[in-house]
Amino acid sequence: MSTEPEQSMAEQVEQGVARVAESIAANAPEGWTEAVLASRQGLFGLGVSGRYTIAGEKPRPVHGAAIFQGLDDVTAAVGAARGWERTNLEIRCRSSGEFALTASRQVVSRLHDARPGFLAVLDHDCRLSQPGFAQEESGAAPAGDPDLAVTRLRAYLERRADILGHAEKLPPPVTTTALDDAERRLGRPLPADLRALYLIADGSGDEALGLFGSLAWMPLARLVAVNANLWEPVWSGWETSWDSVVLDAEPLDTVRRCHEHPGWLPFATADDGNYLAVDMSPARAGRPGQVIQIGRDYYDGPLYVCDSVTSLLARYLDLLERDAYEVEEDEVDYIEFVEGPREFGSSPELVADGIPQDVPPGVQTVLIHCNAPSGLMDLTPLTAAPHLRRLELQRRPVDDLSPLRELPVEFLGVTLHGGDLVPLAGHRHLTALDLATSGPVDIAPLRTVPNLRSLDLSRAEVRNLTALAECPDLRYLALTAGQWAVLLDQGALPATLAAARLAGAEVPDDVALAWAERLGRFVGEPFTVTGTLAPDSG
Repeated sequence: MSTEPEQSMAEQVEQGVARVAESIAANAPEGWTEAVLASRQGLFGLGVSGRYTIAGEKPRPVHGAAIFQGLDDVTAAVGAARGWERTNLEIRCRSSGEFALTASRQVVSRLHDARPGFLAVLDHDCRLSQPGFAQEESGAAPAGDPDLAVTRLRAYLERRADILGHAEKLPPPVTTTALDDAERRLGRPLPADLRALYLIADGSGDEALGLFGSLAWMPLARLVAVNANLWEPVWSGWETSWDSVVLDAEPLDTVRRCHEHPGWLPFATADDGNYLAVDMSPARAGRPGQVIQIGRDYYDGPLYVCDSVTSLLARYLDLLERDAYEVEEDEVDYIEFVEGPREFGSSPELVADGIPQDVPPGVQTVLIHCNAPSGLMDLTPLTAAPHLRRLELQRRPVDDLSPLRELPVEFLGVTLHGGDLVPLAGHRHLTALDLATSGPVDIAPLRTVPNLRSLDLSRAEVRNLTALAECPDLRYLALTAGQWAVLLDQGALPATLAAARLAGAEVPDDVALAWAERLGRFVGEPFTVTGTLAPDSG
């Protein structure tokens, strides 16, 4: 028999689903027959997709702040009712009023990137510790000016109204009390210029209104909600970055050398997983409140945009004054917005089809990409780059890793053709290794690499997988189905493992679920809710 608290949580779910269904119906286009809204909790909050089906027409996307906020609430309520860490949801709503929720525990996620397969997160409390977290923070004053930002926002809206022939209606402002509460929940203040804008309006209001280029300005409540869900561990690839020794000769950076940071507060989005964010924890050469782009398409690091929201508004005003825009379907599209250079630690990069004999000493990243396999590569010239942090060799095999022994390489992606891993023994900087081989290799030397956290052996032939159990702090491991079977059969699963990838594009769902169960991840029964809206709800 259900306990009273369980019944209460179930009622919260039912009421939340009904509210979402009501919002879907209220925002539905004329002639709709059914709407499907699906979400998955992942790296950048809720990954949401939704469509309205309309007879004789193309499906239309589901929009609306109330819908997405309601989905957040339902996800939280289902998770609380079932004790699930992560939840998949699907809500179906028909124009006749019937609606249904199907929710399931998310134990694996299918990966569709360059390394397909399935991901299982074993410890959701494990947080990535990236090199950027150890960088010195900027001591500079913010560049934003709250009074000037307000003046520019008003001028910007007036200029857009002149262009469109009507004013764009924004929602009422938030209160200072609401701002104070939001900052308390965020755990850090908003920049003064962005805070001042929320005292003018609570975001764009219309989710489709792209005030910041094509991105909608998020309401304050959504800013807080997105930030609460945004910073999940980046487990989806070997290129996960971890803390390493910070060199004294490290160059001055504007943005931290991270893939993600809780000091990056998203404030605008197109609901595609990408965001404009204010950076409240800049690197030494940055300014608090600087604007960066982050999200789904920025796994290599954030894109620096400008030093403040105040300056961002100046850019858009300048584009309007120079007629660098087009108007289409009552929207202003900017056609000459030039963004700043990508700043993943401002690291000098060497991108080529081979390593030159004279490598610049300031190089920190070397990416060697070839369209076809070629001969063995000599890594000796890299010894001239004492600050080399990332080395990725694609389709260029090597047989001698000894030149890397004294280099502070944190990321290494390499194909080993002959040779061995002995030169990596005891390497104090190496934190992520993606290893491919042309023959069997002994991974025993990796047991002595003290900071090795991320390891992909899915393209390697390994003699002794049981050595993985002796890696001191391994957190992420990628193997094929056959390799996982050997490791699990021999009881050699690393005790510190927090995330695992089952590699392979053709792995069936049932195989992935059986693998997840062997790792201790259990699906359980789905959570379902059905109901019918009152006739006037749509």
